[in-house]
This record gives sequence, structure tokens and C-alpha cells, in this order.
Amino acid sequence: MGRAIRYLGRQKNTNIPAYLALIVATLAQLAVPQLIQNMINSITQGFTANTILGLPQLAQPLAAGAAGYTVNQLQDIQANAASWLINATILVIVFAIARGLFSFIQSYMAESTSQGVAFDFRNEIFEKIQRLSFSYYDKNQTGQLMIRATDDVERLRLFIAQGLVLTAQAFLLLIATLIILLLTNWQLTLVVLPILPIALVIFMIFGRISQPLFVSVQMRLSALNTVLQENMAGTRVVRAFARESFERRRFEEKSADVLSQQLKVARTFSFLFPVIFLIAQVGQAALLYFGGGQITNGTLTLGDYQSFSLYVIYVFFPLGQLGFIISLLAQASASADRIFEILDAKSDITEKPGAPALPALTGTVEFKDVTFRYFSSGEPVLRDVSFKAEPGTTVALLGGTGSGKTTIINLIPRFYDASEGSILIDGQDVRDVTIDSLRSQIGIVLQETNLFSGSIRDNIAFGRPDATDDEVFAAAKAAEAHEFIVKFPEGYNTPVGERGTTLSGGQKQRIAIARALLLNPRLLILDDSTSSVDLLTEYKIQKALDKLMHGRTSFVIAQRISTVLNADMILVLDKGQIVATGKHTDLMEQSPIYAEIYNSQLVGDVTITSEMQAIIAEENKS
Repeated sequence: MGRAIRYLGRQKNTNIPAYLALIVATLAQLAVPQLIQNMINSITQGFTANTILGLPQLAQPLAAGAAGYTVNQLQDIQANAASWLINATILVIVFAIARGLFSFIQSYMAESTSQGVAFDFRNEIFEKIQRLSFSYYDKNQTGQLMIRATDDVERLRLFIAQGLVLTAQAFLLLIATLIILLLTNWQLTLVVLPILPIALVIFMIFGRISQPLFVSVQMRLSALNTVLQENMAGTRVVRAFARESFERRRFEEKSADVLSQQLKVARTFSFLFPVIFLIAQVGQAALLYFGGGQITNGTLTLGDYQSFSLYVIYVFFPLGQLGFIISLLAQASASADRIFEILDAKSDITEKPGAPALPALTGTVEFKDVTFRYFSSGEPVLRDVSFKAEPGTTVALLGGTGSGKTTIINLIPRFYDASEGSILIDGQDVRDVTIDSLRSQIGIVLQETNLFSGSIRDNIAFGRPDATDDEVFAAAKAAEAHEFIVKFPEGYNTPVGERGTTLSGGQKQRIAIARALLLNPRLLILDDSTSSVDLLTEYKIQKALDKLMHGRTSFVIAQRISTVLNADMILVLDKGQIVATGKHTDLMEQSPIYAEIYNSQLVGDVTITSEMQAIIAEENKS
């Protein structure tokens, strides 16, 4: 929490005025009991003066002396009592207005401060999430990360906006009030004073008990949010498999976990607040007893007692606030821990200090004895992989599930770092150059195309937001996308919907190819899968891919016979190792594993290729 509170230093323009206004408002509040004391004393003195001066003239000196006054003093009191009462009333109103005005300033500035701190936290979390390595996402659920950037930040913001201000106000009011009480009537102050350490000890105990409870609440909220996020993203799958009832029960279980934990928190604080009021009532009873004795003995006036009792309320009022403060503090402290877990997370992918930018690529890629393990433990996913791709060549990656194809294409742009060995691009180790300069020169088109909310133009220009319309149109035409885009009523300004739901699979794929073309990279990574589209769309996508790959070093996860036949080098992988390297004709003769994969997985594509050739001929006629 101390670290989180230091973020207030970034909000000096609103933070300092907030606490200055708090001090003024508190001082105005402290002046009110003294003004009320003056009002009550004016009333009682005026009543005494009227009573004594109403006696026979000979009896007035004796009665005045018994009351501690002279006749002249009583006459002066009688003459000025009304004006004193009016003045005191006006001052009470003035101080009330001042307190209200400065309380508004304090509240507004504190809220502005808290929103500024929340703004900083959200931005830092998002920036950190953008920079964390893929291995971090492999170990953490999306829902957990989302709730830390939203709900946890909001709980921390609430403490800064309310709890921290109330804490400052409580201690300022408590210390100032105790000083006033000691100077006013130290005997009665000693009656109230022993209650404070008892209350503070109780609050400390509750603070220790409640913080772990709120940590558990946030963890259960994260689990609930994860289920919600997964169902929103996979709603079509849930409905396709008629799993609505199962997912509803799963959500209800997580929701019930949150409910039970929230009720546990509620039971804890339902016990705390009655304890606070019990302590306050004990203090009031002790004050009434001893204060009543002083009034009876004539050492304390009614106005002085009323003023003292109001100041005592200012002692118990902060104690009552501490219960609410502890609730906010416990929640904020738990949330702050979770926030800083992200901000302090170490990325496996880091830049070396002073790393230079990677110069414009020619396209040479070399793996030297590369071994890779996920989470730096367990069995290697890749073992001693070595190969070299020359500029402008096409490298096809072929192998069964789990053979290591995807891992290779993830290592090239440093989504992960090799556990052993090195990856060189144009002779430079990818770990020795800046990440941005590396990835900005690599075009990636994957099987699962991710589009963002916005227009089609925005998605094509994602890698180059400064691209002109002509450049965007040219990229779309090269990707065989321009024709279908202009048929939309809004053309390139057509919204794509969340994750591109308003577009077909083939359309999304061609927009992704246009996005890569606009970047004009020297190095390409492709997941050459078109199994989910019809033959004509597959043909158009393949045409776009051929244009995209021309003259560029390309790594393709091969799922089509044309990719394998046209590849300059085929890497056959099995259980994380390269078991064969070469061209199609050579491998058919030299590698039994390649021949088996070719015959079992790709030979059926020959029929499709024949059908596609018929489609091409038909399209050429039209």
C-alpha cells in the first residue's frame, strides 16, 4: 500500500489542494463546539442575569455575589446577551458554509486524484501486459489479468479517493481534538483516553483478519471472470455442443464461491461495527458520570460540558470511521498486491541494455543447435535443431502434431527465447537487437486470424497506421481482398465487428494477408491452412499468398501439396528433431518418414488441386 500511495506524487496538482482543503474544513469543524459553548453560556448567563435583576434591588447584590457576578456585570450581560447569541449563531453558519465549501473542494480534488492514479495504474498494467512474454500468458488466465486491470484498480482507487482522505481526516481530527480536550479539561480527558488504545488494538486485529478474506474474494472474482470471458469468446462452441446448462452450472458454482466469501467478509464486519459503537457508548457513559459530578460541584458549566461532549464525539467519530477505513484498506491492500504482481512480473523476453536496432533485413535465418523447453523445465520441445534459410527462399515445416513446427515459428520473432543454442537473422543473434526492430520486419499470417474492432481499413493498416489510402488499396488488391471490400455499402470503412465476426473466414484471411503485404516485410511466417474455406476462396487466398511470398524468406507450416512442391527447403520434424531436410523429390527417395507423411496427409490434396485448376480455368474464361 505504501508503494501504491507513492503514486499520489504524480497527482500534485489535485492532491495538494485536496489535503489543504481537508485541513481548512477540519479546522472549521473544530471551531463549531466552541461557538456552541459560547451560545449556551450566553443563554444561561442571560437567564441568570434576568432572574437576579428581577429580584428586589436590595437582594440583587447578594444574589449576584452568590452567582459569581457583580450587579454591573449582570446588567452588561443582560444588555448584550441577545447580540452575543446572534453573533454566535452567525459564526456557526459562516463556519458551516466554510466547512461545506472546503469539503466540496476536498472531495472533488480527492476524486480527481484517485481517478488520475487509476489512470496511471491501468496504463501501466496494459503496457506491462503488452510486453510480457508468451510464457506468462501460458501460466495465467486472461480473466485473472482482466480483473486486475479493472476491479482491483477500482478498489485501490476507492481507498485513495475515500479511505486515505478519511484516514488523514480521522487522525487530524483525533489529534487536534485531544489537544483541545487536554487544554480544556484534562481530568475529563483522562476518562476518555484509555478507550483509544483498546479501539486501535481491535482495529489492528480486524485488519489482519480481513485482508486475507479480501484476497480470497478477488481470487474468486478472477475465477468467475475467467468463466465469463471464456463463454463470451466461445459462445458459438457452447451452443453448437448444447452445453449451455453445463456452463450455467459452472458459472453458478463460481458465483456461489464469490457469494460465500463475501458473506464471510460481511460476518466479520458485522461484528466489528457493533464493537465500535459499544466502545463509544462506554466512553459516553463514563463522560456523563464524571462530567455530571463536575457540574454538580460547580467546577464545570453546562456550556463547557456541552462543548466538551461535542469534542468527545469528534474523538469517537474517527473511531467509527476507522471501521470503514479498515474495510477499504484491506480490500485495497489485497488489490495492490495483485496489481504489483503484474507490474513486477519478469518477462522471459528482455532486451539487452543498449541493444541496437536490427538493420533492414536481407532475409538470412539460421538456427544453431537450438533446444527449447517451456517454463525452463521438463522435456525439450525442440532438440538440437540446426538449419539455414537463404534470402528469398521458402521453408516448409512438415510433421505431426507436437513435432515442434509451431515452436520454430514462435522462436523467430522472439515470442519465446531458445533454452539453448542461438537464432541468427542476417548473422545477428535475435537476443542482441531490439524487439521492436525485429518484429516490425516480420510479417505473420496465421491460421486463426485476429482482427480488431474498427474498420477494414484500420485492420489492414494495423502495422502501418500512417499508410496512405492508395497504399492500403494496393495491398488489398494484391491480397485478392479489394473486390469483396468495395462491395460492402461502406467499403473500406465497414466495421469488422468483434474479432471480425461480420466477415467470413476467407475474407478475414485475405485481410490478414493485406495487413502483412502493407508492412512489406523481408521475412514471412505463414500457417498455410485453408481447409475451412471453399475451393474458389482457397484459390484466391493461395494467389494472394504466392504474391506475398515472392522474393521474401518465408517459413510455412505446410498443409497443402503446392506448398511442399514449391518449397526451396522442407524440414521434416519428429518429436522436436529435424529428421530430414531437402526438396520434395529428394525426400521422397531418401526419407521414409517424409514419404509416409506425404502419402497420409498430403496426397489427397492432388484431387483438390485438380479441381482448383478447373476453377482457375473457369475463372479465366469469365
